[in-house]
Amino acid sequence: MAANTNTPGSSTTAGSIAVREAGAANELAGPGTGRSVAQPADARQAAAVSYDVNDFAVPTGREENWRFTPLARLRGLHDGTAVGGDRGEVTVSVTAPEGVTVETVDRDDKRVGRAGPPVDRVAAQAYSSFEKATLITVAKDTQPAEPVVVTLNGTGGAAFGHVAIEVQRFAEAVVVLDHSGSTSYAQNVEFIVGDGAKLKVVSIQDWDADAVHVGSHLARVGRDASFTSVVITLGGDVVRLFPRVVYDGPGGDAELYGVYFADSGQHLEHRLFVDHDVPQCRSHVVYKGALQGVDAHTVWIGDVLIRAAAEGTDTYELNRNLVLTDGARADSVPNLEIETGEIAGAGHASATGRFDDEQLFYLQSRGIPADEARRLVVRGFFADVVSRVGIADLEERLMTQIEARLEGGVR
Repeated sequence: MAANTNTPGSSTTAGSIAVREAGAANELAGPGTGRSVAQPADARQAAAVSYDVNDFAVPTGREENWRFTPLARLRGLHDGTAVGGDRGEVTVSVTAPEGVTVETVDRDDKRVGRAGPPVDRVAAQAYSSFEKATLITVAKDTQPAEPVVVTLNGTGGAAFGHVAIEVQRFAEAVVVLDHSGSTSYAQNVEFIVGDGAKLKVVSIQDWDADAVHVGSHLARVGRDASFTSVVITLGGDVVRLFPRVVYDGPGGDAELYGVYFADSGQHLEHRLFVDHDVPQCRSHVVYKGALQGVDAHTVWIGDVLIRAAAEGTDTYELNRNLVLTDGARADSVPNLEIETGEIAGAGHASATGRFDDEQLFYLQSRGIPADEARRLVVRGFFADVVSRVGIADLEERLMTQIEARLEGGVR
Protein backbone atom coordinates (compact mmCIF):
# COMPACT_ATOMS: atom_id res chain seq x y z
CA MET A 1 0.00 0.00 0.00
CA ALA A 2 1.19 3.51 -0.66
CA ALA A 3 0.12 7.05 -0.01
CA ASN A 4 2.13 10.15 -0.76
CA THR A 5 1.52 13.86 -0.84
CA ASN A 6 3.08 16.97 -2.28
CA THR A 7 1.04 20.03 -1.52
CA PRO A 8 1.46 23.75 -2.21
CA GLY A 9 0.20 26.16 0.40
CA SER A 10 -3.01 26.94 -1.49
CA SER A 11 -4.21 23.36 -1.52
CA THR A 12 -4.78 20.33 0.66
CA THR A 13 -4.03 16.68 0.17
CA ALA A 14 -5.19 14.25 2.81
CA GLY A 15 -6.01 10.59 2.75
CA SER A 16 -6.34 7.48 4.80
CA ILE A 17 -5.85 3.75 4.63
CA ALA A 18 -8.05 1.80 7.02
CA VAL A 19 -7.55 -1.90 7.64
CA ARG A 20 -10.05 -3.63 9.90
CA GLU A 21 -11.96 -6.79 10.49
CA ALA A 22 -15.50 -6.80 9.17
CA GLY A 23 -17.85 -5.20 11.68
CA ALA A 24 -15.07 -3.67 13.76
CA ALA A 25 -14.22 -0.02 14.25
CA ASN A 26 -11.85 1.53 11.72
CA GLU A 27 -8.24 2.19 12.60
CA LEU A 28 -7.39 5.18 10.45
CA ALA A 29 -3.74 6.00 9.95
CA GLY A 30 -3.24 9.37 8.32
CA PRO A 31 -0.13 9.66 6.14
CA GLY A 32 2.80 10.94 8.13
CA THR A 33 0.95 10.97 11.45
CA GLY A 34 2.65 7.93 12.92
CA ARG A 35 -0.49 7.06 14.86
CA SER A 36 -3.89 5.45 14.50
CA VAL A 37 -7.20 6.94 15.53
CA ALA A 38 -10.24 4.78 16.25
CA GLN A 39 -13.22 5.72 14.10
CA PRO A 40 -16.74 4.31 13.80
CA ALA A 41 -17.54 1.97 10.94
CA ASP A 42 -17.49 3.63 7.53
CA ALA A 43 -20.52 5.89 7.07
CA ARG A 44 -20.85 4.78 3.44
CA GLN A 45 -22.10 1.38 4.59
CA ALA A 46 -24.88 2.97 6.64
CA ALA A 47 -25.74 5.79 4.23
CA ALA A 48 -29.33 6.13 3.05
CA VAL A 49 -30.18 4.76 -0.38
CA SER A 50 -33.57 5.55 -1.85
CA TYR A 51 -35.39 6.54 -5.00
CA ASP A 52 -37.48 8.97 -2.91
CA VAL A 53 -36.04 12.44 -2.38
CA ASN A 54 -37.97 12.80 0.88
CA ASP A 55 -35.80 10.10 2.45
CA PHE A 56 -32.82 12.48 2.37
CA ALA A 57 -32.24 15.52 4.56
CA VAL A 58 -31.41 18.80 2.85
CA PRO A 59 -27.61 19.15 2.98
CA THR A 60 -26.24 22.02 5.05
CA GLY A 61 -22.57 21.84 4.08
CA ARG A 62 -21.57 20.33 7.40
CA GLU A 63 -21.91 16.77 6.09
CA GLU A 64 -18.74 15.03 4.95
CA ASN A 65 -20.19 14.42 1.48
CA TRP A 66 -21.08 18.09 1.02
CA ARG A 67 -18.44 20.02 2.94
CA PHE A 68 -16.50 21.08 -0.16
CA THR A 69 -19.54 21.92 -2.32
CA PRO A 70 -20.73 25.56 -2.58
CA LEU A 71 -24.40 24.82 -1.91
CA ALA A 72 -25.48 28.42 -2.45
CA ARG A 73 -24.36 28.12 -6.07
CA LEU A 74 -26.41 25.00 -6.83
CA ARG A 75 -29.55 27.08 -7.59
CA GLY A 76 -31.81 24.92 -5.49
CA LEU A 77 -30.88 21.55 -6.97
CA HIS A 78 -30.03 20.34 -3.46
CA ASP A 79 -33.04 21.62 -1.51
CA GLY A 80 -35.95 21.19 -3.91
CA THR A 81 -36.52 24.85 -4.75
CA ALA A 82 -35.31 24.28 -8.33
CA VAL A 83 -38.32 22.02 -8.94
CA GLY A 84 -40.79 24.87 -8.60
CA GLY A 85 -38.55 27.55 -10.07
CA ASP A 86 -37.58 28.50 -13.60
CA ARG A 87 -37.71 25.19 -15.47
CA GLY A 88 -35.65 24.61 -18.57
CA GLU A 89 -34.65 21.70 -20.74
CA VAL A 90 -31.63 19.62 -21.65
CA THR A 91 -32.24 18.15 -25.08
CA VAL A 92 -30.89 14.67 -25.74
CA SER A 93 -30.01 13.39 -29.20
CA VAL A 94 -28.34 10.06 -29.92
CA THR A 95 -26.35 8.88 -32.91
CA ALA A 96 -26.11 5.10 -32.79
CA PRO A 97 -24.69 2.47 -35.16
CA GLU A 98 -26.29 -0.83 -36.10
CA GLY A 99 -26.75 -3.20 -33.18
CA VAL A 100 -27.73 -0.42 -30.78
CA THR A 101 -31.32 0.34 -29.77
CA VAL A 102 -32.26 3.83 -28.56
CA GLU A 103 -35.56 4.47 -26.80
CA THR A 104 -37.23 7.34 -24.97
CA VAL A 105 -39.20 5.76 -22.15
CA ASP A 106 -41.48 6.85 -19.32
CA ARG A 107 -40.19 7.03 -15.79
CA ASP A 108 -42.14 3.92 -14.77
CA ASP A 109 -40.32 1.70 -17.28
CA LYS A 110 -38.94 -1.26 -15.32
CA ARG A 111 -35.57 -1.02 -17.06
CA VAL A 112 -34.92 2.37 -15.48
CA GLY A 113 -33.13 2.36 -12.13
CA ARG A 114 -31.81 -1.20 -12.38
CA ALA A 115 -28.23 -0.24 -11.53
CA GLY A 116 -29.26 0.86 -8.05
CA PRO A 117 -30.93 3.63 -6.04
CA PRO A 118 -29.56 7.15 -5.48
CA VAL A 119 -27.31 7.74 -2.48
CA ASP A 120 -27.70 11.50 -2.05
CA ARG A 121 -30.47 14.07 -2.17
CA VAL A 122 -29.66 15.65 -5.55
CA ALA A 123 -29.55 12.27 -7.27
CA ALA A 124 -32.86 11.36 -5.63
CA GLN A 125 -34.31 14.72 -6.69
CA ALA A 126 -33.25 14.02 -10.26
CA TYR A 127 -34.83 10.57 -10.08
CA SER A 128 -38.05 11.94 -8.62
CA SER A 129 -38.30 14.79 -11.14
CA PHE A 130 -37.30 13.53 -14.59
CA GLU A 131 -40.13 12.95 -17.07
CA LYS A 132 -38.54 10.83 -19.81
CA ALA A 133 -35.43 8.66 -19.76
CA THR A 134 -33.10 7.84 -22.63
CA LEU A 135 -32.51 4.09 -22.77
CA ILE A 136 -29.63 2.74 -24.87
CA THR A 137 -29.20 -1.01 -25.32
CA VAL A 138 -26.31 -2.78 -27.04
CA ALA A 139 -27.48 -6.25 -28.04
CA LYS A 140 -25.63 -9.31 -26.77
CA ASP A 141 -22.61 -10.55 -28.72
CA THR A 142 -22.46 -7.38 -30.85
CA GLN A 143 -19.55 -5.01 -31.40
CA PRO A 144 -20.76 -1.78 -33.04
CA ALA A 145 -18.27 -0.36 -35.51
CA GLU A 146 -18.71 3.24 -34.33
CA PRO A 147 -19.20 4.92 -30.95
CA VAL A 148 -22.65 5.79 -29.67
CA VAL A 149 -22.73 9.59 -29.32
CA VAL A 150 -25.19 11.14 -26.87
CA THR A 151 -25.40 14.92 -27.20
CA LEU A 152 -26.97 16.77 -24.26
CA ASN A 153 -27.56 20.50 -24.69
CA GLY A 154 -28.90 22.83 -22.03
CA THR A 155 -31.27 25.59 -23.06
CA GLY A 156 -31.52 27.44 -19.73
CA GLY A 157 -33.40 26.95 -16.48
CA ALA A 158 -33.45 23.92 -14.19
CA ALA A 159 -33.67 20.43 -15.67
CA PHE A 160 -33.60 16.83 -14.47
CA GLY A 161 -32.39 13.95 -16.61
CA HIS A 162 -31.88 10.21 -16.71
CA VAL A 163 -29.83 8.09 -19.12
CA ALA A 164 -29.65 4.29 -18.84
CA ILE A 165 -27.11 2.34 -20.87
CA GLU A 166 -27.03 -1.45 -21.00
CA VAL A 167 -24.37 -3.49 -22.76
CA GLN A 168 -25.61 -7.05 -22.81
CA ARG A 169 -23.42 -10.10 -22.28
CA PHE A 170 -20.33 -10.45 -24.46
CA ALA A 171 -21.07 -7.22 -26.33
CA GLU A 172 -18.57 -4.35 -26.65
CA ALA A 173 -19.34 -0.66 -27.06
CA VAL A 174 -18.02 2.88 -26.73
CA VAL A 175 -20.42 5.62 -25.63
CA VAL A 176 -19.70 9.37 -25.66
CA LEU A 177 -21.79 11.68 -23.45
CA ASP A 178 -21.20 15.25 -24.65
CA HIS A 179 -22.69 17.97 -22.39
CA SER A 180 -22.92 21.61 -23.50
CA GLY A 181 -25.09 24.71 -23.23
CA SER A 182 -26.53 26.56 -20.25
CA THR A 183 -28.58 24.91 -17.50
CA SER A 184 -28.97 23.97 -13.87
CA TYR A 185 -28.95 20.21 -14.30
CA ALA A 186 -29.38 17.27 -11.93
CA GLN A 187 -28.71 14.00 -13.68
CA ASN A 188 -28.47 10.25 -13.17
CA VAL A 189 -26.60 8.03 -15.62
CA GLU A 190 -26.62 4.28 -15.06
CA PHE A 191 -24.57 1.60 -16.78
CA ILE A 192 -25.37 -2.11 -16.81
CA VAL A 193 -22.39 -4.10 -18.10
CA GLY A 194 -23.40 -7.70 -18.70
CA ASP A 195 -21.27 -10.77 -18.07
CA GLY A 196 -18.23 -10.79 -20.33
CA ALA A 197 -19.17 -7.42 -21.86
CA LYS A 198 -16.96 -4.37 -22.36
CA LEU A 199 -18.10 -0.76 -22.10
CA LYS A 200 -16.08 2.42 -22.42
CA VAL A 201 -17.84 5.69 -21.56
CA VAL A 202 -16.41 9.12 -22.32
CA SER A 203 -18.29 11.85 -20.43
CA ILE A 204 -17.44 15.40 -21.52
CA GLN A 205 -18.61 18.38 -19.47
CA ASP A 206 -18.15 21.34 -21.84
CA TRP A 207 -20.87 23.58 -20.43
CA ASP A 208 -21.26 27.32 -20.85
CA ALA A 209 -19.68 29.44 -18.13
CA ASP A 210 -22.94 29.86 -16.16
CA ALA A 211 -24.02 26.20 -16.07
CA VAL A 212 -24.48 24.10 -12.92
CA HIS A 213 -24.31 20.32 -13.22
CA VAL A 214 -24.67 17.75 -10.44
CA GLY A 215 -24.41 14.25 -11.86
CA SER A 216 -24.38 10.71 -10.48
CA HIS A 217 -22.89 7.88 -12.56
CA LEU A 218 -23.47 4.31 -11.38
CA ALA A 219 -21.91 1.31 -13.13
CA ARG A 220 -22.92 -2.26 -12.34
CA VAL A 221 -20.20 -4.56 -13.68
CA GLY A 222 -20.94 -8.22 -14.39
CA ARG A 223 -18.81 -11.34 -14.13
CA ASP A 224 -15.60 -11.05 -16.20
CA ALA A 225 -16.90 -7.74 -17.58
CA SER A 226 -14.90 -4.58 -18.22
CA PHE A 227 -15.98 -0.98 -17.59
CA THR A 228 -13.86 2.04 -18.50
CA SER A 229 -14.89 5.60 -17.67
CA VAL A 230 -13.10 8.68 -19.00
CA VAL A 231 -14.43 11.94 -17.52
CA ILE A 232 -13.38 15.28 -19.04
CA THR A 233 -14.62 18.36 -17.16
CA LEU A 234 -13.81 21.78 -18.59
CA GLY A 235 -16.89 24.02 -18.61
CA GLY A 236 -19.52 25.18 -16.17
CA ASP A 237 -19.67 27.39 -13.11
CA VAL A 238 -20.17 24.48 -10.68
CA VAL A 239 -19.81 20.85 -11.73
CA ARG A 240 -20.03 18.01 -9.21
CA LEU A 241 -19.86 14.44 -10.50
CA PHE A 242 -20.14 11.25 -8.48
CA PRO A 243 -19.01 8.12 -10.40
CA ARG A 244 -19.66 4.84 -8.56
CA VAL A 245 -18.83 1.23 -9.40
CA VAL A 246 -20.33 -1.97 -7.98
CA TYR A 247 -19.58 -5.53 -9.05
CA ASP A 248 -22.06 -8.30 -9.80
CA GLY A 249 -19.59 -11.18 -10.10
CA PRO A 250 -15.94 -12.22 -9.92
CA GLY A 251 -13.53 -11.10 -12.62
CA GLY A 252 -15.00 -7.63 -13.03
CA ASP A 253 -12.61 -4.88 -14.09
CA ALA A 254 -13.15 -1.11 -13.73
CA GLU A 255 -10.85 1.67 -14.91
CA LEU A 256 -11.78 5.26 -14.05
CA TYR A 257 -9.87 8.12 -15.67
CA GLY A 258 -10.46 11.84 -15.45
CA VAL A 259 -9.18 15.23 -16.59
CA TYR A 260 -10.38 18.59 -15.27
CA PHE A 261 -9.23 22.18 -15.81
CA ALA A 262 -10.66 24.93 -13.60
CA ASP A 263 -10.41 28.63 -14.41
CA SER A 264 -11.15 31.68 -12.26
CA GLY A 265 -14.20 31.16 -10.06
CA GLN A 266 -14.98 27.65 -11.27
CA HIS A 267 -15.74 24.83 -8.83
CA LEU A 268 -15.11 21.38 -10.30
CA GLU A 269 -15.69 18.46 -7.94
CA HIS A 270 -15.28 14.74 -8.61
CA ARG A 271 -16.18 12.15 -5.99
CA LEU A 272 -15.59 8.49 -6.72
CA PHE A 273 -16.66 5.36 -4.88
CA VAL A 274 -15.53 1.88 -5.93
CA ASP A 275 -17.28 -0.80 -3.88
CA HIS A 276 -15.44 -4.12 -3.99
CA ASP A 277 -17.94 -6.57 -2.55
CA VAL A 278 -17.19 -9.73 -4.56
CA PRO A 279 -13.87 -11.58 -4.96
CA GLN A 280 -11.26 -11.42 -7.70
CA CYS A 281 -12.12 -7.99 -9.12
CA ARG A 282 -9.89 -5.11 -10.14
CA SER A 283 -10.10 -1.31 -10.16
CA HIS A 284 -7.67 1.32 -11.37
CA VAL A 285 -8.26 5.07 -10.95
CA VAL A 286 -6.24 7.96 -12.41
CA TYR A 287 -7.53 11.56 -12.29
CA LYS A 288 -5.49 14.64 -13.21
CA GLY A 289 -6.43 18.30 -12.83
CA ALA A 290 -5.06 21.75 -13.52
CA LEU A 291 -6.33 25.06 -12.23
CA GLN A 292 -5.57 28.73 -12.66
CA GLY A 293 -6.98 32.07 -11.61
CA VAL A 294 -8.47 33.59 -8.50
CA ASP A 295 -10.92 31.29 -6.67
CA ALA A 296 -10.50 28.41 -9.09
CA HIS A 297 -11.30 25.36 -6.94
CA THR A 298 -11.09 21.65 -7.65
CA VAL A 299 -12.05 18.78 -5.37
CA TRP A 300 -11.21 15.13 -5.86
CA ILE A 301 -12.41 12.48 -3.41
CA GLY A 302 -11.47 8.88 -4.17
CA ASP A 303 -13.11 6.25 -1.95
CA VAL A 304 -12.33 2.56 -2.38
CA LEU A 305 -13.93 -0.02 -0.09
CA ILE A 306 -12.73 -3.64 -0.09
CA ARG A 307 -15.31 -5.63 1.83
CA ALA A 308 -14.63 -8.85 3.72
CA ALA A 309 -15.95 -11.03 0.89
CA ALA A 310 -13.77 -9.36 -1.76
CA GLU A 311 -10.72 -11.59 -1.52
CA GLY A 312 -8.21 -11.30 -4.35
CA THR A 313 -9.04 -7.65 -5.03
CA ASP A 314 -6.45 -5.57 -6.89
CA THR A 315 -6.96 -1.80 -6.67
CA TYR A 316 -5.00 1.41 -7.06
CA GLU A 317 -5.96 5.09 -7.29
CA LEU A 318 -3.95 8.19 -8.19
CA ASN A 319 -4.80 11.89 -8.23
CA ARG A 320 -2.43 14.60 -9.43
CA ASN A 321 -3.10 18.35 -9.54
CA LEU A 322 -1.15 21.12 -11.22
CA VAL A 323 -1.66 24.59 -9.70
CA LEU A 324 -0.73 27.12 -12.39
CA THR A 325 -1.30 30.42 -10.56
CA ASP A 326 -1.75 31.93 -7.13
CA GLY A 327 -5.31 32.16 -5.84
CA ALA A 328 -6.32 28.66 -6.96
CA ARG A 329 -7.05 25.76 -4.61
CA ALA A 330 -7.03 22.00 -5.10
CA ASP A 331 -8.37 19.59 -2.47
CA SER A 332 -7.51 15.91 -2.85
CA VAL A 333 -8.62 13.13 -0.50
CA PRO A 334 -7.91 9.48 -1.40
CA ASN A 335 -9.42 6.95 1.00
CA LEU A 336 -8.90 3.20 1.06
CA GLU A 337 -10.71 0.86 3.46
CA ILE A 338 -9.83 -2.83 3.62
CA GLU A 339 -11.84 -5.46 5.49
CA THR A 340 -9.83 -8.53 4.41
CA GLY A 341 -6.14 -9.33 4.36
CA GLU A 342 -6.52 -11.66 1.38
CA ILE A 343 -5.99 -9.14 -1.42
CA ALA A 344 -3.75 -9.04 -4.49
CA GLY A 345 -2.82 -5.40 -3.97
CA ALA A 346 -4.16 -2.05 -2.82
CA GLY A 347 -2.79 1.46 -2.69
CA HIS A 348 -3.32 5.11 -3.41
CA ALA A 349 -1.30 8.24 -4.10
CA SER A 350 -2.03 11.95 -4.37
CA ALA A 351 0.19 14.85 -5.37
CA THR A 352 -0.57 18.55 -5.79
CA GLY A 353 2.16 20.89 -6.96
CA ARG A 354 2.88 24.16 -8.69
CA PHE A 355 4.03 24.64 -12.25
CA ASP A 356 7.56 23.29 -12.67
CA ASP A 357 9.71 26.36 -13.34
CA GLU A 358 12.81 24.22 -13.83
CA GLN A 359 11.14 22.23 -16.57
CA LEU A 360 9.99 25.47 -18.17
CA PHE A 361 13.51 26.91 -17.99
CA TYR A 362 14.93 23.75 -19.57
CA LEU A 363 12.63 24.06 -22.58
CA GLN A 364 13.28 27.79 -22.95
CA SER A 365 17.04 27.21 -22.83
CA ARG A 366 16.61 25.14 -25.98
CA GLY A 367 14.97 27.94 -27.87
CA ILE A 368 11.31 27.20 -27.14
CA PRO A 369 9.31 30.39 -26.36
CA ALA A 370 7.83 30.62 -22.85
CA ASP A 371 4.18 30.28 -23.95
CA GLU A 372 4.95 27.27 -26.12
CA ALA A 373 7.02 25.67 -23.35
CA ARG A 374 4.16 26.14 -20.90
CA ARG A 375 1.74 24.57 -23.38
CA LEU A 376 4.01 21.57 -23.88
CA VAL A 377 4.31 20.96 -20.14
CA VAL A 378 0.53 21.03 -19.60
CA ARG A 379 -0.10 18.92 -22.70
CA GLY A 380 2.37 16.34 -21.42
CA PHE A 381 0.73 16.36 -17.99
CA PHE A 382 -2.67 15.41 -19.42
CA ALA A 383 -1.63 13.33 -22.44
CA ASP A 384 -1.69 9.87 -20.87
CA VAL A 385 -5.23 10.30 -19.56
CA VAL A 386 -6.66 12.00 -22.66
CA SER A 387 -5.23 9.17 -24.77
CA ARG A 388 -7.59 6.82 -22.93
CA VAL A 389 -10.46 8.34 -24.93
CA GLY A 390 -9.29 6.29 -27.90
CA ILE A 391 -11.01 8.48 -30.52
CA ALA A 392 -8.38 10.56 -32.31
CA ASP A 393 -10.46 13.56 -33.39
CA LEU A 394 -12.10 13.79 -29.97
CA GLU A 395 -8.72 13.62 -28.23
CA GLU A 396 -7.44 16.49 -30.38
CA ARG A 397 -10.57 18.55 -29.71
CA LEU A 398 -10.08 18.14 -25.96
CA MET A 399 -6.38 19.01 -26.08
CA THR A 400 -7.16 22.10 -28.15
CA GLN A 401 -9.73 23.23 -25.58
CA ILE A 402 -7.28 22.68 -22.73
CA GLU A 403 -4.62 24.71 -24.52
CA ALA A 404 -7.11 27.51 -25.24
CA ARG A 405 -7.90 27.73 -21.53
CA LEU A 406 -4.24 27.80 -20.66
CA GLU A 407 -3.48 30.59 -23.12
CA GLY A 408 -6.45 32.82 -22.56
CA GLY A 409 -8.15 31.90 -19.32
CA VAL A 410 -11.19 30.96 -21.40
CA ARG A 411 -14.34 29.79 -19.56
